[in-house]
Amino acid sequence: MESETRNAMSKVIDLRSDTVTRPSPAMRKAMAEAEVGDDVYMEDPTVNRLQERAAEVFAREAALFVPSGSMGNLTCIMAQTERGQELICEAAGHVYNYEMASLAALAGVLPRVISTTDGIMTWEQIAPAIREKIYTRPQTALVALENTHNMAGGTVYPTRLAHAICDRAHEAGLKVHLDGARIFNAAVYLGQEVAELTKKFDSIQFCFSKGLGAPVGSMIVGSNDLIGRCRMIRKMLGGGMRQVGVLAAAALVALEDGPKRLHVDHENAKLLAQGLAQMPRIHIQPEKVQTNIVLYDIGATGMSSSQFLQQLSVRQVLGGPVDDRRVRMVTHLDVARRDIEQALKVIGEVVGKGL
Repeated sequence: MESETRNAMSKVIDLRSDTVTRPSPAMRKAMAEAEVGDDVYMEDPTVNRLQERAAEVFAREAALFVPSGSMGNLTCIMAQTERGQELICEAAGHVYNYEMASLAALAGVLPRVISTTDGIMTWEQIAPAIREKIYTRPQTALVALENTHNMAGGTVYPTRLAHAICDRAHEAGLKVHLDGARIFNAAVYLGQEVAELTKKFDSIQFCFSKGLGAPVGSMIVGSNDLIGRCRMIRKMLGGGMRQVGVLAAAALVALEDGPKRLHVDHENAKLLAQGLAQMPRIHIQPEKVQTNIVLYDIGATGMSSSQFLQQLSVRQVLGGPVDDRRVRMVTHLDVARRDIEQALKVIGEVVGKGL
């Protein structure tokens, strides 16, 4: 019993992101036994199976395995724009804030951002941002949505709204890209299939290495023509991998098994949010927590987010700063309900102690 208590106290509860998960035994076995070939020659059978399965799940013609979500987003942007054009996205979006300005530095595309309160844009907000057809203005080419929206706390686009944006954008001659890094979380929340959520988008990127639990990798899905262009761009960006079936094998396990348990992460996020809401000097609206991301304001504690997180860290609980007063915590498959309960206990102690 003493040993169990010691082990429980020594465990680090890592809530920084759902990217920190370790591959499961099933993934490790699949990786060890993976049949491989040279994927640049399109001869890796495990990669080919993964791409075929992803295309099937999303009801698309083709798919392309890429090393990361950032490369997947950039590849899709480059495939559907020309240098000097504009992309419309939400102001807190991942493509604008967390991808090293690659859409400008590498794609040569100017971001035109729209601020929202919850990360969800409407056509009424997008339409005024579309440039007039005047040769002295950069022309709008692409709209990018993010579902779920990371820095809005994992918020989910209502499917009818996303479809309406796609319809109106297409009428205006624009393409629409979906940064669907956590699209399976959105599907679980809405109780719909990912193919239904995404059917009107021109390109989709989703991650294996977040809630689905694989160690690395993302996927682009779309038409044969789009994937053909993306394959060339992936190579240009240095994403042409060789015997990468060892990674694709883990992604195959993640694709089949990962979505089945995401509801547990959502339940744990709700538990965390509800517990935080009961603490003095922490501001959160738990009813806004839809998936596995929890954002909360600790400004009233008198601590900055970095000071607050340092206090948590020495007590074996990890989170991430959003800004000087907001903290982000993300639930995932390596965090159980008892870990959330322990994290809440630690947070309560730190809040009570203050500076």
